[in-house]
Amino acid sequence: MPVKPVNADQSMLCERLVTLGEPSVRTMSWLASIPSPSSGSLEIGPLRLNAYGLMIALGAVAATWLVGRRLESRQWGTRDDASSIAIWAVPAGVVGARLYHVITDWDRFDGRYLDAFKIWQGGLGIYGGLVLGTVVGLWVAKRRGLNARQVLTIAAPAIPLAQAIGRWGNWFNQELFGRPTSLPWGLEIDARHLPKGYELGTLFHPTFLYESLGCLLLVVMLLQVDRRVTLAPGRLFAVYAAGYSLLRFFVEGLRIDTAKAAGGLRLNQWVSVGVLVLAVVVLVMSRSRNDSSPATSDSAPETT
Repeated sequence: MPVKPVNADQSMLCERLVTLGEPSVRTMSWLASIPSPSSGSLEIGPLRLNAYGLMIALGAVAATWLVGRRLESRQWGTRDDASSIAIWAVPAGVVGARLYHVITDWDRFDGRYLDAFKIWQGGLGIYGGLVLGTVVGLWVAKRRGLNARQVLTIAAPAIPLAQAIGRWGNWFNQELFGRPTSLPWGLEIDARHLPKGYELGTLFHPTFLYESLGCLLLVVMLLQVDRRVTLAPGRLFAVYAAGYSLLRFFVEGLRIDTAKAAGGLRLNQWVSVGVLVLAVVVLVMSRSRNDSSPATSDSAPETT
């Protein structure tokens, strides 16, 4: 059967159909994997911002907003109190997180001591940041006349909110991803950041995304627990510590970056186990004390 020649109008129509289909093809390609960022910085007009630091800053702002809102809703403090605490606690948390990373990965900095100060290149250990940031934050709260245990309760859901946002800095730096995967949300890594022994085009578990989404779920859970369950002041922070440690244990198990290990577990997994056990002990002991304490009337003064 002879084939009819395609006229100019039909040819133009075909080209338009192909052009209209290109966005769909690109969308399906994007859904098949998470692309790596083209740069580790964001350009806003003449400004060039380091994306890693920007994500940490945005997380700190969000956490400060939530702390201020919760303080005022319970009349335990003000938004000014939240800002004053953040001014000191956030830098202390960054310093503590960096110290934890440098100490636990000292081999990377031996002989290159100035690299220890290059925070914008990544490398923050959350547990070190939690310890120093919490201590400094409580010190500031005490100086402002706030109840330390109440502040811990208020801050519990705000901390994972900051973590959920800050984790996207790992995506911009193309670091701390997991082992290879064939899942449709696998993470692309460019040639400059690809680990040795892996072919270009290999997809990896986006552990930054897992932890970010997990932290957001933890925020929701903590807010619901705080609303529906009666806990002693400060115990909500222990719930956060238990929940995050459990999340971090599994996320850490997916990572392939070099890290100290023992007994088949990475260092941060052992730390997560220790924090989880400590948090559970605190919660159980608190419950035991509440169950064994004599009932008091509602008019009796509350003691801390």
